[in-house]
Amino acid sequence: MSGTQLVAAGDGLSLTGTNVTLIVVAAVIALVALGFAAALVRAVLATGKGTKKMQDIAGAVQEGASAYLFRQFKTLGIFVVLAVVVLYLLPVSHASGDNETMVKIGRSAFFVVGALFSAFIGGAGMALATRANLRVAAAAREAEGGREKAMSIAFRTGGVVGFLTVGLGLFGAALVVFLYESDAPTVLEGFGFGAALLAMFMRVGGGIFTKAADVGADLVGKVEQGIPEDDPRNAATIADNVGDNVGDCAGMAADLFESYAVTLVASLILGKAAFGTQYGLVFPLVISAVGVIVAIIGVFITRLRKADKSGLTAINRAFYISAVIAAAAVAAATWAYLPGTWAGLASPLKNVGANTNPRIIALAAVVIGIALAAAIMALTGYYTETSRRPVKDIGKSALTGAATVVLAGISVGLESAVYSALLIGGAVFGAFLLGTGSITLSLFAVALAGCGLLTTVGVIVAMDTFGPISDNAQGIAEMSGDIDEKGARTLTELDAVGNTTKAITKGIAIATAVLAATALFGSYTDTLVSSLTTAGQNVAEALADMLNVSNPANLVGLLIGSAVVFLFSGLAINAVSRSAMAVVFEVRRQFREFPGIMDGTQRPEYGKVVDICTRDAQRELITPGLLAVLAPIAVGFGLGAGPLASYLAGAIGTGTLMAVFLANSGGAWDNAKKMVEDGAYGGKGSPAHEATIIGDTVGDPFKDTAGPAINPLLKVMNLVALLIAPAVVALSVGPDSNTGARVGIAAFAAAVIVIAVWFSKRKPLSLGEVDGEGKGDGTVTPSQREKAAV
Repeated sequence: MSGTQLVAAGDGLSLTGTNVTLIVVAAVIALVALGFAAALVRAVLATGKGTKKMQDIAGAVQEGASAYLFRQFKTLGIFVVLAVVVLYLLPVSHASGDNETMVKIGRSAFFVVGALFSAFIGGAGMALATRANLRVAAAAREAEGGREKAMSIAFRTGGVVGFLTVGLGLFGAALVVFLYESDAPTVLEGFGFGAALLAMFMRVGGGIFTKAADVGADLVGKVEQGIPEDDPRNAATIADNVGDNVGDCAGMAADLFESYAVTLVASLILGKAAFGTQYGLVFPLVISAVGVIVAIIGVFITRLRKADKSGLTAINRAFYISAVIAAAAVAAATWAYLPGTWAGLASPLKNVGANTNPRIIALAAVVIGIALAAAIMALTGYYTETSRRPVKDIGKSALTGAATVVLAGISVGLESAVYSALLIGGAVFGAFLLGTGSITLSLFAVALAGCGLLTTVGVIVAMDTFGPISDNAQGIAEMSGDIDEKGARTLTELDAVGNTTKAITKGIAIATAVLAATALFGSYTDTLVSSLTTAGQNVAEALADMLNVSNPANLVGLLIGSAVVFLFSGLAINAVSRSAMAVVFEVRRQFREFPGIMDGTQRPEYGKVVDICTRDAQRELITPGLLAVLAPIAVGFGLGAGPLASYLAGAIGTGTLMAVFLANSGGAWDNAKKMVEDGAYGGKGSPAHEATIIGDTVGDPFKDTAGPAINPLLKVMNLVALLIAPAVVALSVGPDSNTGARVGIAAFAAAVIVIAVWFSKRKPLSLGEVDGEGKGDGTVTPSQREKAAV
């Protein structure tokens, strides 16, 4: 079906000429964002690269990061091929006319496109970040304006990733709508699933790598040897800096891209049902085009002034200005594009009050999303900034030891999760009330709130990438020794700001996950209606039974959904723990066997630690990935469509609280450590410092592995449920029901999960040789492990 096929005004299957023009304009605006990304790349790379020693260290980080990402993409290629085949075999719930085969081909093809876009954004962001970190460190050495210039380079590098996110996300969605028109929502399920699946794997794998190296480096270097965090004598320092890039740059960039893509998918699916083909498929693209313009403005107005207390002041100022601009621009676009009456809208909804104005409903929903982003930013900042009481209280608790630091951090995380959940829940309910009694319109309003939140995503991505770049810059400066006291203070300040911005973006990311998952939940219900109709069932009766919470099967589904979030988090944290043990043993071995490391006469074997982290990250990400994809399949085919809906509800509720708890407690622990390192409670080397290091190492896998990975986990599970819903209904009811096939599929999926978890628990440490007695194949016996520990 071509985007140039036009019909008369109304809700036909093809888009009218004006709407086709708007789709093309949206695609052009997306390309403009990509052009700005290219311009910023040139500007960043044109800045100074510092000393030869700094360049050598940065080169090692670049090499390690690129090698890891290449190896990860080879591993994930297998999953992409399998998913393409499965997507083609699965039936579709919506396809106009006799277009089912073309829709299935498009869904599979755009799955690959979504996966490639996600991989490209992660890879390109990481590649530039590993070059910008050197330039930030070099800028901080400048006597005049070094602080402002270093801040500008770091944030504009993040801006490149932000422009790639909004540009490719909007271009992909616009292309699908142009080509497939009324069938676009079904095809976009594949686009969103590809982006989400790659993002989840990159988030889990990168998170395992970065936190294994970080925890291992801190425990041996800071605690046991009493040397600074980025001391070149620590064999884990290069791996730690590599990890910042593969986890926080590549992983988080892909994560926010899939949030953007999946939110667009949900809004287009529900938009067609609420506003009809003409307006429902185009209005979300209009909002996203506004977001691209806001991203460009937001990145360029983020400038650190000499009078600013810290870089966070400049970032907050630019973000809130961007939010106001977004609200004003969306209001103008809404009034210019949408008609003021439902009659003019030609909506398929029949039960919407005649007195309601679709413009007001749409604008209010988008503004709710923008306000939610601002509120999450303020709330997360309160719980993770070094100048606020929660972090100060954690720092003070270090005076009585590591145990009280851990307890204080857990308390902060639990409390912040409550208020964040209430904020998100309030936004969802506020959007829901805009539906004026129509569940379809209410869910579309929730999806539009997600689009509103993501109008600022370009700035949000820049904020997130800013964090690891600043962290790496400080590491490069400290390892090289080519930095004066003023430059070191600048980089320490930027690193602390980066810790807060990373925590903020994680909070915003989980908010997008909830909004997108809620909207996808509505899309799932819409798919059930279509599938039940195809099966010749009484839709009202069947749906009421499926979604009845008093049904024990549904309660079981809800419990399983909640349990999967816990299991997924446990697997991720345990993976970091195992890999970190391997790093600790390796770094200890090098200090023991090469005594010249401490006086600088011998060079550590950095590559050994990078190899341990790379190998462990690849083998550990498979089990969480299989759990995310196969658990909905096991529940859906084994228990039915109703329990699968409850499964999604349980996962959304538990996942929201768990993700915020993990992210904020980890961020607070990290900044409490920074506060002590800046001189509070005895400063570096004091007992309080050692206590906050323990808190930080506990928080590392919380905030950078398990917590952020819950975001793509929720979207992956929702999209899997959406994709399998037609097959679940077809095999459960109607003329094509087949209990044997349904139970067989569920049993197979459950068996794979059980085997994967069992295998994960039985994995040996990946240590290589220990005291010369290892097998050299990456394994170690229990006796050797005990000997290494001694």
